[in-house]
Amino acid sequence: MEPVLHAITHRRAIKVFDAATVIPLDLREKVLDAARHAPSSFNTQPYRVYWAESPAEKAAVAKLCLGQAPANSASALVVVVADIGSISATQQAQACWMRKNNFSEEHVCNYERTARIGRLVFAPGPFGIFGAIKKTLFRLVNLCRPMGMPPCSREEIFKWATKSTSLACQNLMIAAEVLGMNTCPMEGFDGRRLLRYLGLSGRQHEVVMVIAIGRKSASYVEQPQWRRPLSATVTVL
Repeated sequence: MEPVLHAITHRRAIKVFDAATVIPLDLREKVLDAARHAPSSFNTQPYRVYWAESPAEKAAVAKLCLGQAPANSASALVVVVADIGSISATQQAQACWMRKNNFSEEHVCNYERTARIGRLVFAPGPFGIFGAIKKTLFRLVNLCRPMGMPPCSREEIFKWATKSTSLACQNLMIAAEVLGMNTCPMEGFDGRRLLRYLGLSGRQHEVVMVIAIGRKSASYVEQPQWRRPLSATVTVL
């Protein structure tokens, strides 16, 4: 555990990378594999990851990241996208996996039933009408007993998907640090044009962040890191 804890506490957002560094294929696969093993709500994994590494692709993505220094000097740029349109296909794939791995048919049927209910609960419906009805019903029930409020609008569904997507981003960055690479998460980008460049629809996709990855430049000097003390951050009940 010590290398992982060291990576968590010593990770920095690197602003200038060594442009000559090439990321080996096996390291790239390990980093991306770590991302997909992040926890997600109901194991829906509502995200897609795009790795831009060739000079042309990297330059195009860097331009849409507003020409930031990390984007221009990184060995690769990882565009991480919340994908609310993949939920049904992911659940079907999991059901197939369960059958191939000899789960009982009862177990698979229970999973498929839960998945259908989940899709129904999450669906906003045409013009958001179903979402508005759900929100009203859940609020009425909430008057009688405590309960969670599911995402009812498209905006709320994207917010839900962004939480799981962010966990995948963190896994990727920590894995990169453990494996001797450096990263810089970036929120400064033209999300609309990035989606169009990737051939994605804004109705089902939203860029959560772009992660620059590589090895920091020998000339780059890290600044000391400050974090609030535990006493100012954590309350033990």
